[in-house]
Amino acid sequence: MLKLGLTGGIASGKSAVAGVLRELGFAVLDADSISHRLMEPGQPAQEEILREFGPDLADTSGRIDRRKLAAIAFADPDKLTHLNAILHPLVEQAMLLQFDAWQRSGVRDAAFVEAALLIEAGFTKYLDGLVVAFCSPDQQRERLVARGMSEVEALRRIAAQLPINEKLRHATYTIDCSDSLESTRSQVVSLAVKLRKQSSR
Repeated sequence: MLKLGLTGGIASGKSAVAGVLRELGFAVLDADSISHRLMEPGQPAQEEILREFGPDLADTSGRIDRRKLAAIAFADPDKLTHLNAILHPLVEQAMLLQFDAWQRSGVRDAAFVEAALLIEAGFTKYLDGLVVAFCSPDQQRERLVARGMSEVEALRRIAAQLPINEKLRHATYTIDCSDSLESTRSQVVSLAVKLRKQSSR
């Protein structure tokens, strides 16, 4: 089984790529969803995040307001580093357990972990290759603003991640998501054919 990463900057199209991969029958783990689960009441990261960022982040049921947390973390690089230091080791552990489970259940071609910070978190050392989805920073900004984010917040989120040129230097495969969804889909289908050929050798 090929263990592959899928990454890209925020609003770069990686979730669309992940959706097509799932449609094509590939196993895809969404690392962001794992992060969200880890913050739930009673989960490993919840108490530590509230201790680090303040108890007022939680509602009466103990649920962390992720929007509020993001606003604090992305406004201060040190706080973002602290948040990542809490979450990344736990996400890494979940990722490795999932890859192991897929392997034992008989997944034979390729399985993916999708995460914005795969490279930054050092997860690539566990992977056989990396797919990088990309578009221009201007497109990222436009997409984020269209989702309701302010221009300032959009630029701050983009700046908090590794520049796309740096991500592309780590790529084994690339998917250009700057055009239509049909164009993205066509590239993912071509990649799927290539991966299935490779894993059947």
